[in-house]
Amino acid sequence: MADEGIVTLREALGKLLEAEHADLLREGVALLYRELMEAEVATVAGGERYERSEERVAYRNGYRSRSLNTRVGTVELAIPKLRSGSYFPSFLEPRKRSEQALLAVVAEAYVNGVSTRKVERLVEQLGVDSLSKSTVSRICSSLDERVQLFLQRPLEGDYPYLWLDAKVEKVRVDSLGLVRQKALLVAYGVHETGRREVISVGVGEVESEAEWRGFLRDLVARGLTGTQLVISDAHPGLKKAIAQVLGAQWQRCCVHFVRDMLGHVPRTSQPLVRGALKQIFAAPDHPTARKTLSEVATQLAPSSEKIARLLVDAEDDLLGYMRFPPDHWPKIRSTNPLERVNLELARRSDVIGIYPNDAALLRLATSILIEQNDEWLVQHRYLSLESLTALRDTANTGPCGPADDDRPALRRGKPAVVGNTPRNGT
Repeated sequence: MADEGIVTLREALGKLLEAEHADLLREGVALLYRELMEAEVATVAGGERYERSEERVAYRNGYRSRSLNTRVGTVELAIPKLRSGSYFPSFLEPRKRSEQALLAVVAEAYVNGVSTRKVERLVEQLGVDSLSKSTVSRICSSLDERVQLFLQRPLEGDYPYLWLDAKVEKVRVDSLGLVRQKALLVAYGVHETGRREVISVGVGEVESEAEWRGFLRDLVARGLTGTQLVISDAHPGLKKAIAQVLGAQWQRCCVHFVRDMLGHVPRTSQPLVRGALKQIFAAPDHPTARKTLSEVATQLAPSSEKIARLLVDAEDDLLGYMRFPPDHWPKIRSTNPLERVNLELARRSDVIGIYPNDAALLRLATSILIEQNDEWLVQHRYLSLESLTALRDTANTGPCGPADDDRPALRRGKPAVVGNTPRNGT
């Protein structure tokens, strides 16, 4: 049988070389793909074509056609089918979930008549010759099922640290025919096992207290417990929602704070201000950090009274992370660990430009984050089990800082004190 295969291949190559107007490179690639598929399907079936063998486990059942875009042009493939079981060529990797979601968004925009020449080029690059509403519906329905399963999964165990973030995206509103900016809300967390997870994703009309409150209540309904610290930027509505729904301590992102402060001084003074603020976060303990903050505020007051005042007012929110194990400080004092994920979301959004509807935005963003979540689950623990044990001991015995820290420790199952304002009657 192997000799017959070689003869067949030689005959095909001979005919290709004799053809007067043949596209040798493209036809040669098609020929190699055909022979590879024949060899693979023979292995899967347990025998060559027309071969009788005790090892045979399946029989052929014709072919199905598929176009494959390659660097030498589009190649038409005849993929063998089996009567029982299935065969998929090894060189045709199934699209990643995020790629399927990208295709779905582009396709949906195309069918809804909001496509541009850029979108049409993207469709061609993704290997789609034609788009019908039934095709788009089929793609979207399979993706939406996975997305909803992920977003509705129960949250088991404690999540001591929670990061909340929002991105503004452009979405077309069908009823008005207008393009509006909507908020993509995302929650990340560290599980009690030390691994990072994408906890939830949502789309809101705007980033407001009401939207965040509903988003967080959904997390609690799914089983979110044990949250001791929430890290985010300084959105007033988000801060209130955290206090009302979670009752956890809030940590203002130090990186965002420094950037905000630099906007209040001339460019020539920014290096000096940045260096002064970084001294605070380099302090080895909470009392030292508070002392450094006071000194920096005093130094900056003559030249920038506003920065000095904002710095003093934000002291508790900026230094809250120091009440937790020192090993965790670099990872919980800002939202910087999420920057790579945010860049990937931004890259995909740049490709789309304007999302055709809310569902398309949720579908693509969640699909990207599901893949990120899968990566985190197989990577090294974000926080060690030993340091998490210290965190649990802290929650039960007292603050991580020295004894003169006048703020009470956060305890599981009890409302937390945010700044100096008591919550829930405590």
